[in-house]
Amino acid sequence: MSELDQWVAEITAELGLDGVQVPTTEVLDMARDVAHNVLRPGAPVSAYVLGLAVAAGADPVEAAAKISALALRRSTLDS
Repeated sequence: MSELDQWVAEITAELGLDGVQVPTTEVLDMARDVAHNVLRPGAPVSAYVLGLAVAAGADPVEAAAKISALALRRSTLDS
């Protein structure tokens, strides 16, 4: 288990989310896309918004992909 996996296990347990599957790769990819194509502070805020979407019933992988796509489109528009 990686250090990141251990951290995720600790925080999910602390928050009473035992057994919740966290799509770590997708969340990190989304944060990277936002940080590099929009602005750095947008990455953690986007991760929070992703959490709100998931809490409202969105699929986490699909929602992360939508945010990434939006960030990549925005970068293209700025070029």
